[in-house]
Amino acid sequence: MSSSSNRSMGAWAEAERQRQRQLEAHQRQQRAAERELARSHREQQVAYRQRRDAEAIRLTGELEARVEALGRLLATGCRAPAFRTTALLRSEQLEPFNPGRLAVPVPMPNPGAYHPEPGWGFGSGRRAQEEARARYERDLSAARTAEERRQQQLTAYGRQYDEWRRAQLTEIRRHNAGIAEHVAGLRRGDPETVVEYFSAALYASTAWPEGFPRQLACAYDPAARRLVLNWELPGYDVVPAARYVRYLPSVDQDKETARPVGQRRSLYRDVLAQSVLLALRELFAADEFGTLDSVTLNGFVDDHDPSTGLRAQLFLATVAADRQVFDRLNLVQVSAVDCLVDGLGGKLSARPDQRTVVRPGTVPGDLGRGTVSHGGGEDPDLFEMDPVAFEALVAELFRARGMQAVMTQRSNDGGVDVEALDPDPISGGTIIVQVKRYRHTVPPTAVRDLFGTVQGAGANKGVLVTTSGFGPGSYTFANGKPLTLISGAELVDLLGRHGLRGRLGGGPAPVPAQRTPTLVTPAAATVPEPEYNLLGMNWAGGVALDVCALVCQGNRALSDDHFVFFNNARTPDGTVQAVARPARDKAAVRVAFDALPARADRLVLAVSIDPEVNPDADLAGFTDSFIRLSDGSGVELDRLEVSDGRPGETALILGSFRRRGSGDWEFVIGGKGYEGGLEALVREYGIDVG
Repeated sequence: MSSSSNRSMGAWAEAERQRQRQLEAHQRQQRAAERELARSHREQQVAYRQRRDAEAIRLTGELEARVEALGRLLATGCRAPAFRTTALLRSEQLEPFNPGRLAVPVPMPNPGAYHPEPGWGFGSGRRAQEEARARYERDLSAARTAEERRQQQLTAYGRQYDEWRRAQLTEIRRHNAGIAEHVAGLRRGDPETVVEYFSAALYASTAWPEGFPRQLACAYDPAARRLVLNWELPGYDVVPAARYVRYLPSVDQDKETARPVGQRRSLYRDVLAQSVLLALRELFAADEFGTLDSVTLNGFVDDHDPSTGLRAQLFLATVAADRQVFDRLNLVQVSAVDCLVDGLGGKLSARPDQRTVVRPGTVPGDLGRGTVSHGGGEDPDLFEMDPVAFEALVAELFRARGMQAVMTQRSNDGGVDVEALDPDPISGGTIIVQVKRYRHTVPPTAVRDLFGTVQGAGANKGVLVTTSGFGPGSYTFANGKPLTLISGAELVDLLGRHGLRGRLGGGPAPVPAQRTPTLVTPAAATVPEPEYNLLGMNWAGGVALDVCALVCQGNRALSDDHFVFFNNARTPDGTVQAVARPARDKAAVRVAFDALPARADRLVLAVSIDPEVNPDADLAGFTDSFIRLSDGSGVELDRLEVSDGRPGETALILGSFRRRGSGDWEFVIGGKGYEGGLEALVREYGIDVG
């Protein structure tokens, strides 16, 4: 064999050895990767099981914590502060006048800062000095104009604050005077006053855990100085059905181990007994004038009667507690069941889980007097409800929507009636709630105050709840801000959808579009004149403009006569009419929102070039425009911003007031322009221009 053949065979053998070594190295790497993957998988399985075990332990801990809290229900509740009549009073300490940026004067230009710009040529120095002087005079004039405008706005804002302050103080003093009368009635033992006060004490109590019911019916016997009430108790599901949770890796599921029936029944009976004793404690603790000698309390659950299958009030506990006997009890140390049954001689269902009932000795209806009910039977009138009970109802509504909600202490609530916490990780957060039990429209100042409170508290959102409604200025201010306005009609609807009850007097009534709130409206023998608002139009520029208004249903005017302009000064019913402009406005329209035809759902406002005065003009100079919303007496309520004009356009939709489902009116900014003038604009709304 030749040497070349030997070299070829050697090269081939070396190549084979290299390939074999690479293959073996690849196989080693693959086995190492498989071992690493298996190890990682085992670690993941171990970590996953640890997480599931930890979650099961956490759930078990929550169950144990709930049971432990139920066991401490009475002891914890006894630490809550007693309800007092002073909690119903409202402070006269109002938010001080804060003009904000309006308090800062506009700085005047410094003449020393206007230096002549260097130039070339004959006389350039003098021209530069004149130009510098002209710049200074121009800036000085602009600054003086701005300062004059600031002072005017500051004065107007000050007047508005003074009016708001007077109205607030009047309302607060009227409210506090009513509370003084309430206290006098309580001292006299007036049955209606006594019932309302102690109902409020139970509603406003902070001793009850989240989610406990607060439905009651109550009556008072002044001769025996005895309060008789039916009080709703928590249902059987308040005691967790599961005892603990364990993770089963074989099926990759959590398994709940049921709590023994006997143990759950015993816990539930103890919770019922604690609830009855705690309600008695809250009532006697709130009795600061010695009104009660005894309390008869019948505890019930709202559930299906096993004998009929129908929903009914099933009484599971009853007791007649004497004041002197009850005051000697040490509630923190008692066994609740023994105290209720043996110490006070009450009755407690032996098998409440099976709805075995007890027979009450006396119920509120047995007294032969008017019985006040809250949370059951006929829907309570929100206008007549106790203020604290009304706030408690609003808090209950937020809880029914899955939030945490508590009432604030009235002595230092900072304008906050209810604080709510929405647990949603994306859209949730702290919510500030203010409650206005008005019969007339809430003014925009209340909405502005709420916004300031939200900002000051660092909350995520503010909600204003009222029994009346809001005007267009309020909705306009709230637009784009973290504010929600809930009118009376919307509140009743929300209560109904979440299993709560409430009504607005004898039924829904029309809400005026805008007026200063008052709590008492004297009865009138004649039909009162409708409430009017004044819409003042303002804009910059010297172009002559015509202002018009259209009363519409959708995008169609109700008729040609419902088009108010220079040749038709009013609608047939007079609800919309052009009026002589006030000195501060360039044009004005008077509107009775609550008296507009029932089929009208929109009031459209527009401007157009006056073709006789300025035939070649357009709306390019229509800037700095707004609508001044005032009440019938001329008090400014709000300013509604509108769009500026554009070159080539000779007519413009400023905006429209639109009727909401609740009957309130909301302003929506316009901005659509027309090159064909007023004729093109009104034709779009179905007006025949001939």
